[in-house]
This record gives sequence, C-alpha cells and structure tokens, in this order.
Amino acid sequence: MERKTLAIVLIILGLIVLAFPLLGLIPIAILTGLGVAFMGIGLILAGFSDREVSSGLGLLEIVLGIIALVLGLGFILNPSLFSFVAGLLVALAGLFLIIIGIVGVFTKTGGSRWNGVVAIIIGLIYLIFGYIIKDPFWLGVLIGLWLLLTGIIMFFQKD
Repeated sequence: MERKTLAIVLIILGLIVLAFPLLGLIPIAILTGLGVAFMGIGLILAGFSDREVSSGLGLLEIVLGIIALVLGLGFILNPSLFSFVAGLLVALAGLFLIIIGIVGVFTKTGGSRWNGVVAIIIGLIYLIFGYIIKDPFWLGVLIGLWLLLTGIIMFFQKD
C-alpha cells in the first residue's frame, strides 16, 4: 500500500475513533488480550515441562501463566480492564520517575539538580496521564489522536 493511501486510512480511522472512542479501545484490548492469553498458555506449558528440571521454576512459570491467562481473558471480555491496567502502569512509571527525581535533586546525580527536577515534572505528567487513561473513553480518545497525528505526519512526510 502506498504511503499516502495508508496515511489517509490512518486519518480516517483516527477521526472515526475520535467520534466513537470506545471503538478504538476494543480492538486494541482484544489483540492485547489474545497476546497475553497465548503467552499465559505458553508459560503454563513451559512450566509443566520445566518442573522436571526445577520444580520451583516450573511452579513459578505455571503461576505466572495462570495470571497472564486470566489477565488476557479479562482484556478480551472487559476492555475497561485493559484501560485500568494501562493507567495503573503509566501511573506507576510516573511514581518511579518522581522517586528518581527526588533522589536526583538531593544527590545531584548527573552533575545537576535540574535533572531531578525534570524527572519530577515528567513523573507528575505521567501520573496525570495515568489517571486520565484509566477511563476507557479517554484512552480511546488518545488512541484516536495517535492515529490522526500519525496519519497527518505520514501524509506530509517526504518520500
């Protein structure tokens, strides 16, 4: 498919998803859920075969596989779970950035306290976005904006 045609398709999809935000979230939640569920099945199978070598490792793989399988099925059956987990992970990353920033401010890591201040600011932005995207509607809006902006950039990009 030619780049301009793909760009126009992305722009149209972005506008559709912006008009109906949950329409953009559902396919991503289902695809992610399928990937996580298959990973869970793989971990369970690997865990049963690895139990012969190391019972602890095999048991760990089985437990992680069950968790991944349940989470994957949850994403497929309930897309709002996907947005909640996405928001939680983004907020957790923001919390880590804030902690790293505070440490950077007090220890002057990187030769300047400003590195820590920047990390704190970015961490706060992550926390805000994590809170916003835990709502499936707003995650769908962000997906629509991403499709639209990607299409616009691709359309005006030189070959």
